[in-house]
Amino acid sequence: MAKKESIFVFGAHSDDFVIGAGGTIAKYVQEKKKVISVVFSYGAKANPWLKEKVAEEMRSAECFKASKLLGCKTIFYDLKDFNFQEDYQKKKLEPQLLTLIKKHQPTKIFTHSNQDPHPDHRAVHHITLELLKKIKYKPEVYIYSIWNPVSFRIKYPSLIEDISQTFTKKIKALELFSSQRFQAIYPLSLLIFFRAIKNGLKIRKRFGEKFYRIQ
Repeated sequence: MAKKESIFVFGAHSDDFVIGAGGTIAKYVQEKKKVISVVFSYGAKANPWLKEKVAEEMRSAECFKASKLLGCKTIFYDLKDFNFQEDYQKKKLEPQLLTLIKKHQPTKIFTHSNQDPHPDHRAVHHITLELLKKIKYKPEVYIYSIWNPVSFRIKYPSLIEDISQTFTKKIKALELFSSQRFQAIYPLSLLIFFRAIKNGLKIRKRFGEKFYRIQ
């Protein structure tokens, strides 16, 4: 029996993988590919009015519901918001992530754009590139956007996935993040629709998700 193709999606916080690549994740799962979402932080500081443990439990529960809806598996790590690089070294996560990559050998890895203004997103971009320097095989590596409305003109080739059949599932998954409704989901909703329509037009489809291949 042939081994399932594996895809990794790296996200700084619990909702990033859905915002940046939710439609594509659902599409790949429909195509019988194994998708693993690696979440580096619960993002508890986005809910400062809650106790940290309560926020973590709430955000992880939302994330696992969204993962189930999209059909992917999610692995959580507990890096501290706005302190990713130092905490990543302190908790010695690199060996764990290298073991995970070597075990599943993903053909594609999606990660944050280095143009994103959020420092945790840029940190995950850097961590991804450092990990890839230490593995022998070379998966395709793509970046996605969250808070950068329009990516600056860059030299990398683009990949636009047709998510016409899975865009509704992406929106339903986003609606599960009730704790982020006002901080992220509502503010980004128009941008998410605009991107999906714009990228869909480029490939003559209803909706699309765009990524840039950096390796």
